[in-house]
Amino acid sequence: SAASMAATYTQRKKDKESGAAEVAEDLIKALDIYVLLDAADEDAEAYKNLQRTWKDDGMSADEKSSIEAKALAVPTNLLETCHAHIMAIKNFLPHCNQNITSDAKVGIHLLAGAARSAYQTVLVNKPPDDDKQRLQKLLKEIRDAEDSVLELD
Repeated sequence: SAASMAATYTQRKKDKESGAAEVAEDLIKALDIYVLLDAADEDAEAYKNLQRTWKDDGMSADEKSSIEAKALAVPTNLLETCHAHIMAIKNFLPHCNQNITSDAKVGIHLLAGAARSAYQTVLVNKPPDDDKQRLQKLLKEIRDAEDSVLELD
């Protein structure tokens, strides 16, 4: 990701001396791109199974409920992961090589878009009000992070 690249280039001698290189290494470890890629496969599988609930009249109520829960959990988990990654990037920015901060900021914007997209899918799956409110709070924190890097605040 763009943010991982920014962390990779925060490894200069002065970054190592200041401790910024260690913060950058922590960010690289925190930004597990494979979790995000796996979420796409999980979403496709969850939707495929959800479609079965619309057509299979013989499906038990328990199986249908389990499938619906999974269809809600996948985008919820994606939104939470995007939020965690964005917060990690935001915390890294003060340590980032100043010549490449724009790449870290691009990472925030890309993840923010993914988080908002996941939220749209969450809404289709009719989450309980408390989950909806919790996710809205995460989205507001994401928006605040974006506004900050865009210098809109």
